[in-house]
Amino acid sequence: MKMFASALVVTLIASCAWAAGKGPAYATLEEAQQDPDFAYQGEYANDDIGVQVIALSGGQFRAVKYQGGLPGAGWDGSDKTSVEGDRDAINKVIEGLEKQNRKSPTLEAAPPKSAIVLFDGSEESVKEHWKPGAKLSDDGFLMQGITSIDTFQDFHLHVEFRLPYMPEARGQARGNSGLYLQGRYEVQMLDSFGLEGKDNECGGIYKAAPPQVNMALPPLTWQTYDVDFTAAKFNDSGEKTAHAVVTVRHNGVVIHDKLEIPAKTPGGPVATESAEPGPVFLQNHGDPVRYRNIWATRK
Repeated sequence: MKMFASALVVTLIASCAWAAGKGPAYATLEEAQQDPDFAYQGEYANDDIGVQVIALSGGQFRAVKYQGGLPGAGWDGSDKTSVEGDRDAINKVIEGLEKQNRKSPTLEAAPPKSAIVLFDGSEESVKEHWKPGAKLSDDGFLMQGITSIDTFQDFHLHVEFRLPYMPEARGQARGNSGLYLQGRYEVQMLDSFGLEGKDNECGGIYKAAPPQVNMALPPLTWQTYDVDFTAAKFNDSGEKTAHAVVTVRHNGVVIHDKLEIPAKTPGGPVATESAEPGPVFLQNHGDPVRYRNIWATRK
């Protein structure tokens, strides 16, 4: 038994990345399925109740129960309770519910003819639209920490992203990246499945606004952002006369509706607000976040 356990540990270490202080980071379904907790975590529901089960590692979980259904699918934003424990404790919460496999209604959305296709899965699109340093993962997806060559003023953006399964990590350490519009304004992108929905969690605009609803799906589920962005306005003296405005749909649900963004977000590649257009930037926090089907249309 000891030899088998040692072999299992070696297999797990060999098949996934380990981040200092964060534990394992499973970047693919094949890797994550080696952890028996992965298949158990996820969403459960019936006509009246929704439950999100979050893996906390070592056979421990948190179950968040929503009256009326899951976020974006019946929950009215009122009663919500949570329980932590092992499978026996969580089974009592999800008894009578069915496992769900929700997908964004805009997943794999085809770009219109007028779109600039920033990434279509090909190496050619990487070379044409992303600055040096952009790389593809072994399974053919864009990796984090990349800046587009193309720059934008007012535009619509579609991006699909997959967050890693990191059961030992917590909060900002759990599958962290970020979508920077014009390289200035960040829509948070991290594994906030089952969390409260704050401005520093998935879908939040840091120090500006939390998402209206936390639409984060379980880690390693492909998710979507569909963003309508209107650039800030400046007069001839360079003084700002109007804030940038953004509408964001996360997995098809509006989480920001014509929101004014009062200031740029720290950490982006563009240092200041100005009338100049800016790039799309996908932030690197050291976690294996993946992207696909990225396209934009200028307004």
